[in-house]
Amino acid sequence: MQDDILEQLLAEAEADDKPSDARAPSRLKSMIYSALMRQHASGGPLQALSATRAGGRGLCVFESVTSACSTGERVEQLNLCRVCHARVLGEHVEGAPIFWHHCPYVDFQNR
Repeated sequence: MQDDILEQLLAEAEADDKPSDARAPSRLKSMIYSALMRQHASGGPLQALSATRAGGRGLCVFESVTSACSTGERVEQLNLCRVCHARVLGEHVEGAPIFWHHCPYVDFQNR
């Protein structure tokens, strides 16, 4: 059944030769990102937030607060997005009302 659906989608895509301006919904992007982060975190601890910041990547407000506290490297290596409301909003609401800097879920809403 799934193969039939994929073949139908492929046939429709091939029938339309012009480029499409269609974009993936932000909810889908958020769910894919969350799944990739879960898979990455299952392989072991993530890079510490302090190392991430030192590498030039900005931290979201939640990551910044966690990094500023003297929590130790183990807490800095957790997948903080798993407990953030921005992830929940991003996965369930198209055009979610989240606005802080350096949050991937906010970036998905704006693309």
